[in-house]
Amino acid sequence: MPQLRIALAQINATVGDIVGNADLHVEWARKAVEAGAHIVVFPEMSLTGYPVEDLSLRETFAQASRQGVDDLARRLVEAGCGELLAYVGYLDLDEVGPRDAAAALYGGEVVGRQFKHHLPNYGVFDEHRWFKAGQTLDVVRLHGLDVGMVICEDIWQDGGPVTALGEAGVDLVVAPNASPYERSKDDIRLPLIARRAAEAKAPLVYTNLIGGQDDLVFDGDSLVVGADGELLARAPQFVEHLLLVDLDLPAGGHCAEGEFEGLQVRRRVVSSDPVPAYEPLPARISEPLSDEAEVWSALVTGLRDYVLKNGFRSVTFGFSGGIDSAVTAALAVDALGPDAVYGVSMPSKYSSEHSRSDAEDLAQRLGCHFRTEPVEDMVRVYVDQLKLAGTGLAEENIQARTRGMLLMALSNLDGHLVLATGNKTELAVGYSTIYGDAVGGFAPIKDVFKTHVWELARWRNAEADKHGETPPIPENSITKPPSAELRPGQLDTDSLPDYPLLDDILDDYVEGDRGYADLIAVGFEPETIDRVIRMVDRAEFKRRQYPMGTKITFKAFGRDRRLPITNGWREGDQR
Repeated sequence: MPQLRIALAQINATVGDIVGNADLHVEWARKAVEAGAHIVVFPEMSLTGYPVEDLSLRETFAQASRQGVDDLARRLVEAGCGELLAYVGYLDLDEVGPRDAAAALYGGEVVGRQFKHHLPNYGVFDEHRWFKAGQTLDVVRLHGLDVGMVICEDIWQDGGPVTALGEAGVDLVVAPNASPYERSKDDIRLPLIARRAAEAKAPLVYTNLIGGQDDLVFDGDSLVVGADGELLARAPQFVEHLLLVDLDLPAGGHCAEGEFEGLQVRRRVVSSDPVPAYEPLPARISEPLSDEAEVWSALVTGLRDYVLKNGFRSVTFGFSGGIDSAVTAALAVDALGPDAVYGVSMPSKYSSEHSRSDAEDLAQRLGCHFRTEPVEDMVRVYVDQLKLAGTGLAEENIQARTRGMLLMALSNLDGHLVLATGNKTELAVGYSTIYGDAVGGFAPIKDVFKTHVWELARWRNAEADKHGETPPIPENSITKPPSAELRPGQLDTDSLPDYPLLDDILDDYVEGDRGYADLIAVGFEPETIDRVIRMVDRAEFKRRQYPMGTKITFKAFGRDRRLPITNGWREGDQR
């Protein structure tokens, strides 16, 4: 049977950096050629990065992208990759409008140019705003085998390009993807791709992006699946990687041209001679990460890329001695290294001794920078001048806002990016202070529920133990009752339900969009439901002003959940 060696180039592209991304393509194409590959498949919009959002509407950017593809075709020949069929994602622009496109490059020219057909318009996607849908499919005949292509969402929706290629009769389907990560998404991908391969009646090569882009993170997890649904190869998650797989492909007939499923199939022959027989490489199937390892890797990758791609080299934030700042610190050190992390302890007159000592212990365990800047005198100036003593919330929040101002001053002084350390539970119910603990440019655990923060902390310490390293998070930060320490003896449970109960309700109300009657049916107490959903609804204005953070759940605050701030609807009032 005819053979082909396929390379899946799982790369970390940067949005807007067409020149830098082109260099990446040349580098990884060279690796593919050195490994004996005949085809290399890059991710969706790999030349421009993804998502480009409203950059797609900027004509100068679209023109630079299209020119970049033509230039890249020539550069690949100069780099000794002229006989490699390279699939490259980019932004195109024609008389219809901007296009999410992929080009097939061979011999110094563009031999195929295809536009995404299915444009997602749900969750984080807004592609009907950015792109026009494609209606053509370009099949390239390489070494006597017909290779078809589909782009990302075209495999996630039933019908359309995959079905059309199956009816036309191709030998192989390649699928450039930029599929954002969320928990357990790798459990969905493989069955889906297996179904699509069966529909296409051909092996399917799925290459996914890796890296962070604003609040999104991409995990790779690139796959090759046979026409029978068998997993043939799988790349590791959250790392740049060249996955190689040798395919024995049945010698099929020529792919038919014409209209299938309302799409026009076109065909270009670049070489007809089969590849001489060779010894195939052993297949590599990487094991998916465990749930906690996967989430931790996503958070580390999202934080690292946000910091570095935006030109920062260091971060600073409050080391309070609590669990949230401890997990954020461990993530930051894993992402950037200890020398790029600057922890600041900012005790007030209400700060406990264990909070101060736990913060210092955290810094020692991580080996990062650490300083203590007491805020008691600064707070006193505000309290005395505004006569806030004994006013409750106004006095408490001055402490948080003084800390926020202090951190931003250090950011201006030393160029650090300030991190906000709040979690999804606190953000949901408004348990944060605007211009206080909410200051910063990025919020690493913004999409992590409080109970999950504890789980991640225990997992990270266990991983350290397993490798004979010092656990990064002090045990006391994990086990002590959480407190904002803005008044004597304060605990989070003074104003919030217990976190396990609260997170259960939030998972249903925020993630699942369940209404009042649904929550009652699940078994939650009416009084608790009323209390929680009113806290959530009233806090929308705070969430809108909170820094972005890495999305890891199905429905993160931000693009996934767009509710009006001025909103008279109250869930449950209709009962």
